[in-house]
Amino acid sequence: MKHYEVEILDAKTREKLCFLDKVEPHATIAEIKNLFTKNHPQWYPARQSLRLDPKGKSLKDEDVLQKLPVGTTATLYFRDLGAQISWVTVFLTEYAGPLFIYLLFYFRVPFIYGHKYDFTSSRHNVVHLACLCHSFHYIKRLLETLFVHRFSHGTMPLRNIFKNCTYYWGFAAWMAYYINHPLYTPPTYGAQQIKLALAIFICQLGNFSIHMALRDLRPAGSKTRKIPYPTKNPFTWLFLLVSCPNYTYEVGSWIGFAIMTQCLPVALFSLVGFTQMTIWAKGKHRSYLKEFRDYPPLRMPIIPFLL
Repeated sequence: MKHYEVEILDAKTREKLCFLDKVEPHATIAEIKNLFTKNHPQWYPARQSLRLDPKGKSLKDEDVLQKLPVGTTATLYFRDLGAQISWVTVFLTEYAGPLFIYLLFYFRVPFIYGHKYDFTSSRHNVVHLACLCHSFHYIKRLLETLFVHRFSHGTMPLRNIFKNCTYYWGFAAWMAYYINHPLYTPPTYGAQQIKLALAIFICQLGNFSIHMALRDLRPAGSKTRKIPYPTKNPFTWLFLLVSCPNYTYEVGSWIGFAIMTQCLPVALFSLVGFTQMTIWAKGKHRSYLKEFRDYPPLRMPIIPFLL
């Protein structure tokens, strides 16, 4: 059996960082990363990006050396991805923050609205309903992170958590300040508007249903990708028309929350979220089309027949 020699260079400076002798031809990129770490412990595998070209795409951990377009002496280029943090930790931090912050405003802790309002309660029922809906949403997200989601990538750059938390925590504080304000004005059309909004907010159940369907497509510990199809659950039938119905339902629930509270910060949060989720949905849709030749042609990324 012939063995490979693997030379790893810095993608920026072209400096030789490591030379691996007698590497098995069936070695994966993940195994090569582990060998590289033995020479450079400061760059643990999750920090490493190995590529065939200095400006090319990162190789996947499951890529096998002998199946790559390289000779028996392979040259790989290394980039440091920076300090990493697990996706589970990221999501728990992102979602626990808004839950806690919103409740601070709801219970009107001191130094928010003035001394005479400390620990007082709103006289509007919609404020209490909004707190229940907001709390339900983030408790659901926390539980999904722990028990439902399966991540194709184990980590993300540590620096991203500060950006993500600023977005989630900041918007939570902004909308909570106005919804729980002593001078808050309830919805213009009263109970009818609130009932309509609550009916739309049931999109949360659709979002959960899609997450469960996606989870069942990927066995634990696997990175297998399959085309998602509708199941017996009616909420999953949206797969007939869109590639990412979880985003569709997510946007729908926030629209419902905006109608319920009639609060501008909630509407802005919904708009920003929709913009970002549209970008993600288009990316996933393109990925599905590229990977699966028999991908259903009627599907759109996020909005049926439109977008």
